[in-house]
Amino acid sequence: MVVVVFRSRLTAEAGDDYSEMAAEMLATAKEMPGFVEFKSFKADDGERVSLVYWQDRETMAGWRNHPRHRIAQRQGRAKWYQEFRLEVADIVRDTKFER
Repeated sequence: MVVVVFRSRLTAEAGDDYSEMAAEMLATAKEMPGFVEFKSFKADDGERVSLVYWQDRETMAGWRNHPRHRIAQRQGRAKWYQEFRLEVADIVRDTKFER
């Protein structure tokens, strides 16, 4: 399994158009082969962190190269993101405890 960690800060221009595209991208990702899970968090200082889990590097690459996602990436760089950091990691251990 692979996890994509996307850390970002939005610009003041990121409005409804950003929210609409984010919702579309999540819906699209959920339909893609190999999608496992998505979680998103916002820190008190405004930083946003999204975790996207994929079955493997190949299915993650399918998402990275999806034509509509490429459009969203360009719009993000041009308008929505003040800054972002993208990290990709292989899951080497996955332990879960439940009561």
